[in-house]
Amino acid sequence: MSLKIGITGLPNVGKSTLFNALTRSKGADAQNYPFCTIDPNVGIVEVPDDRLYKLAEIVDPKKIVPAVCEFVDIAGLVKGASEGEGLGNKFLANIRECDAILQVVRCFEDTNIHHVAGQINPKEDIEIINTELILADLQTIEKAIDRLTKESKAGDKKVKADLGFAQTLKAWLDEGKIVSEMDIPDEFKDTLKEFQLLTKKPFLYTANINEDQILNTGIDELRTLMGLDSNARVVPMSAKIEEDLMDFSLAEAREYLQEMGIKESTLNQLIRQAYDILGLQTFFTAGPKEARAWTIHKGATAPQSAGVIHTDFEKGFIRAEVITYSDYIECDGESGAREKGKLRSEGKEYIMKDGDVVHFLFNN
Repeated sequence: MSLKIGITGLPNVGKSTLFNALTRSKGADAQNYPFCTIDPNVGIVEVPDDRLYKLAEIVDPKKIVPAVCEFVDIAGLVKGASEGEGLGNKFLANIRECDAILQVVRCFEDTNIHHVAGQINPKEDIEIINTELILADLQTIEKAIDRLTKESKAGDKKVKADLGFAQTLKAWLDEGKIVSEMDIPDEFKDTLKEFQLLTKKPFLYTANINEDQILNTGIDELRTLMGLDSNARVVPMSAKIEEDLMDFSLAEAREYLQEMGIKESTLNQLIRQAYDILGLQTFFTAGPKEARAWTIHKGATAPQSAGVIHTDFEKGFIRAEVITYSDYIECDGESGAREKGKLRSEGKEYIMKDGDVVHFLFNN
C-alpha cells in the first residue's frame, strides 16, 4: 500500500530540514532562500513499531520488514499560489497526488534565517497556506458545478443530488473552511473523491520550535499560538535537533535525547500521527523467513487484509488463524498460543484488529 504524506509550508520554515531528518539523509537541499526546493524530494520512512521487533525476538527471522510511509518534500508555497504565484501550479499538482498534508509551521525566532513575510506569525502562515488550498478547491468545485448544471438538465436524480452537494461544498469553502473539517454524508463520499479537492485531505501540523523550547512548550500552547482548535493534530519538534541526530547511531541518538530529558524522538511521534490520520492500522506475519508489518485500513476484513500480501490470498481465502499481539508475546509464539487456546480461526467476515498476528489459509 503506497501512502504519500506531502510536507508543505511557506519557504524557509524547515520543510527540507524535516525531510532530511525523517529520511536520515541529505537528500533535500536546505538553504536560506525561497524555493531552494523546486522538484519534490521523495523518501520512504519506516513506521516506528517496537511490537515488530519483539515478535522478531521470538521467531528469529532471516528478515524484518517494517511498515512504511512515503514523505514528499514539496516546494514552498506563497500567497497567490492558487493564481500561479511562485511555484504555485507545481505545488498544487504535487500536493494533489498526496494522501495527507503535513504542514510545517515556523514557531522559532532566528534573525539569520529569512522569513518570506518578514516576521514570525504562525497563525498567519497557516492562514496563507489554507487560503491558497481553499481558493484552488473553489476553482475546482466551480468547474464541477458548471458541468453538473449542464448534465442535470437531463433529469438524472443522482446528478441533481451531486449538484446540490457541490453547491454545499462551495458554500463551505466560501466561508474559508477546509473540507476535511466538514461532516460528509455517506451517500456523497464517493462523489467527494471524484472532485479531488485538496482540503479534503487530512491535515497534520508540525510546530518547528527552538531547541530550548522542546521541553517547555505544551501542545495546547502551540495550538493557541498557531490559531488552531483543540482537535488539530500538532506535533512539536526541533528540526535542528532531529537533523543533528542523523550523524548518530540509533543507540547514540537515544542516549543523546535521554541526556536532554527527551523520552523519544519527535519524529517517531510524527510518523505515527501521520500514519494514524490516514485511518490505517497494522497486522503482523511472523515466521522463520521474515517478521513483517502490513498496512491496512481500519475496518478491513480478513480476506481484504490477505489481499494486501497477495491478490491470490484474497481470491482463494479459506480462513485466518489469528493471535492477538499480547497473547503471542505472553505465550512465547504461535505454538504456545495454540496450546493455550489463544489461536482463533476467523472467517471472511472477521474485521481485523490492530496488532493481530495472522496466518492466512487459502486455495491456490
